[in-house]
Amino acid sequence: LIKMREAEIKHGRLAMLAAVGWPAAELWDGALAKSIGAPTLLVGKGVSPSFLNGGLDKVDQWFWAMLIALSGWIEFENKIQKEDVKKEKYEPGDCNFDLLKLLPEDPAARKDMYTKELKHGRIAMMAVLGYTVQEAIYRVPVIEQSPWFFKPLFS
Repeated sequence: LIKMREAEIKHGRLAMLAAVGWPAAELWDGALAKSIGAPTLLVGKGVSPSFLNGGLDKVDQWFWAMLIALSGWIEFENKIQKEDVKKEKYEPGDCNFDLLKLLPEDPAARKDMYTKELKHGRIAMMAVLGYTVQEAIYRVPVIEQSPWFFKPLFS
């Protein structure tokens, strides 16, 4: 059960990043790419590249290589934490990466923070699923389907 909890935490963390990154890419990819003279990676009417939208072939292969290497390094470091450093004191999802010291030392507050992370991760997983389905069905960017979330109300 510990491995399942760890997988849920990791997927939740990735989903939280994706829930922010997906609309951010649709908002700023064109302008940022244009400013450095690179082609935009958005597909069709400005949707983010994904398996259902297509466009993943436009992403440079070095990005994929670096992504796989970084993922492997994080998993390796996590394995070291689990087996060598913390052993019995290891908690699922502990990557020994807390630069801002947001995780409290108090066990009750720590458990509360873990619960919050799980809940936010679950919501983010549903949000990313929603982005994927919306864009696959309607072929319109998420930022245009729900502009009140991503653009100023009075502009």
